[in-house]
Amino acid sequence: QCFKNHYAQTCRIPCVKPLLNNRQCQKRLAWAKDKKDWTAAEWSKVMKRGEAQNPRCLRSKVNAAVYQDVLEHFMLPAADQLYGDADFIFQQDLAPAHSAKATSTWYHGIPVLKWPANSPDLNPIENLWGIVKRKMRYARPNNAEELKATIRATWALITPEQCHRLIDSMPRRIAAVIQAKGAPTKY
Repeated sequence: QCFKNHYAQTCRIPCVKPLLNNRQCQKRLAWAKDKKDWTAAEWSKVMKRGEAQNPRCLRSKVNAAVYQDVLEHFMLPAADQLYGDADFIFQQDLAPAHSAKATSTWYHGIPVLKWPANSPDLNPIENLWGIVKRKMRYARPNNAEELKATIRATWALITPEQCHRLIDSMPRRIAAVIQAKGAPTKY
């Protein structure tokens, strides 16, 4: 419940954590143990999917063909700009378009980081989306085009320092999952 008084004018909404079964907890724990020795420098080589920059991803449904088009026209140029000839690893969640057989054959030798299901606490992109949502709190776009423009403009306000702090948090996130034996964490 939210109570308004002269001391607190805002409501706090509790964080919703995914329900994890025993098998999912064990997979998260095994994944975290496998990544426990990765440094922030290694995590900085992980490229997250860049749906925010692509207006096609604001549609209600992204299928494998649309996702592969996003990879071709947005991820590859971004990877080239960010990493050049250096090695990188691509990270995505297990959404159906991401894990489709047709998509898995598309990658052209780009390594893809296996990701445990129901693990938003391990994914710093979720924190970036939270920042975008907070910055957009008072925006009132009138149509889909204004919404897309607002998201792009707000996304552009995210600083490199914010991104670096999230990358630096990955070893702590991994340790928290190990400490929680695969259960959800505060992240």
